[in-house]
Amino acid sequence: MHIAIIGNIGAGKTTLTQKLGEHYGWGVLYEAVEGNPYLADFYKDMERWAFNLQIYFLNSRFAQVQKIKSLTYTTVIQDRTIYEDAYIFARNLIESGIMTQRDYESYLMLFESIIQTVSAPDLLIYLKADIPKLVQQIKKRGRDFETDISLEYLQNLNNYYDSFVKNYEHGKLIEIDVNDMDFANREEDFNAIVELLNKELFYE
Repeated sequence: MHIAIIGNIGAGKTTLTQKLGEHYGWGVLYEAVEGNPYLADFYKDMERWAFNLQIYFLNSRFAQVQKIKSLTYTTVIQDRTIYEDAYIFARNLIESGIMTQRDYESYLMLFESIIQTVSAPDLLIYLKADIPKLVQQIKKRGRDFETDISLEYLQNLNNYYDSFVKNYEHGKLIEIDVNDMDFANREEDFNAIVELLNKELFYE
C-alpha cells in the first residue's frame, strides 16, 4: 500500500510519518527539506526562487512516486504528496502574485505530463491545524529559514488545503484535527491515531 500524510507547514507530517513507519514497520519517504538547495533562498526572496523551488520539489516527489511504484512487496508511508505541489503550493504562489504567469504555466505543463504516470495513494491522512498550532510547531523545531514565514502565507495554504481535501476524489482520505494533539510526546494521542488507522486499513 501507499499511504501519504498531507498538511500545512508545521502540522506534524514528518513526525507522524516517522512514528507510523516505526509502529507498523512500513517503508518511509520524507519530504526533501534537509539539503534542499532552494528552500532558504525562497523564504528570503519568494518571487526570485518560487519556480526553482517548485521544480525541485516536483522532481523529488516524482522520484519518490517512481520508487513507491517499484516496491511491490511493502507498504510505504510518504511525507507529503505530488498533488500538494501543484494544487496547493504552486496555486498559492500564482494567486498571491509571487510566481509569474509564464513560470506557472511552464510548471503546470510539466506537472500535467508527470501526473499522467502517477497513481494516487491508497490512503491520504490530512493533519488539520490552525495557525496558532502551526506557528507553535514551526518555532519549536527552530529552522532558521522558516522564521520569516508570514501568517498570511500560512493562512492561504490552510485555505487551499481545506479546498483540496473537500474536493479530493482520487481515493480514501481521513482528516485528523491535531490542534489539541501532541502525538510526538503523548502516547494516548498517538494511540488514538493508530486506532483510527487500524479501523480504516484492517477492519473495513
